[in-house]
Amino acid sequence: MDVVTKIAPIILALIMLGLGLGLKIEDFTRVLKTPKDFFVGFFSQLIILPLVAYLLIIILKTPPEIAIGVMIIAAAPGGVTSNILTKFANGDVALSITLTAIISLISIITVPLIIFTSADLFGITNISQNISMTGIALKMFLVVTVPVVLGMIIRKFAENFVASKTQIFNKLNIVLFIIFFIAAFYEERENFISFFKQAGLIALVLNITMMITAYYLAKSFASGIKQMKCIALECGLQNGTLAIFVSTQIFGTDILYITPTAAYGLTMYITGFIFVFLLKNKN
Repeated sequence: MDVVTKIAPIILALIMLGLGLGLKIEDFTRVLKTPKDFFVGFFSQLIILPLVAYLLIIILKTPPEIAIGVMIIAAAPGGVTSNILTKFANGDVALSITLTAIISLISIITVPLIIFTSADLFGITNISQNISMTGIALKMFLVVTVPVVLGMIIRKFAENFVASKTQIFNKLNIVLFIIFFIAAFYEERENFISFFKQAGLIALVLNITMMITAYYLAKSFASGIKQMKCIALECGLQNGTLAIFVSTQIFGTDILYITPTAAYGLTMYITGFIFVFLLKNKN
């Protein structure tokens, strides 16, 4: 697990720096102009997704170690991938960026809260004595918030150059995640089949259930089809690197807790591209 534990913070910081380079203040104030769409996505991501994950854990009688791993990926914010696939799907890219940016920044509070609450519910007691909710929030602040703010500052002082390279930064973020995923897979290749035997079913069911739920929730309350596509993808494509980072910080190198993230990471790309293919031309 050396690759995962040592490289995850670096890769995550670089991904969040890339996210920051693509952001402007307007991406945060946009919520004031279209609050309804934002709050539908916000509610779906932060409330409905963890609740759906918890219900599936109960229904499928998931073992505690796998269950807490599922809650970690459910607590993670959407990643930059959701912004790109939203564009491919002809969805509301501006809304996607706003949701990713704001939920990523507040994840330093929401992620530890959801995880430590879940650990209590599932009777998980082997959390390191040196780890606290405040400690995790502080570490997340250093690898999530600081790089995003730094990226925004860089963009502020080099607007023309950074703006012209936004697509490159977005693609680089996906490449970084893929490199990380491949490296982690190679290191744990002997355990890969067991990952899917243990967590593949709940990862697949959670991913599909949440995208469908978010899509129809948005259909009832959001502005239109572009917003529906965006919110569904934002709720289905999680920041797997952040989930792995948090897992290793709390549970060390115990592979069981990372298993759902590995399974979900592969699943979400397959289902995400199928979703985009089915709804790309839907208006």
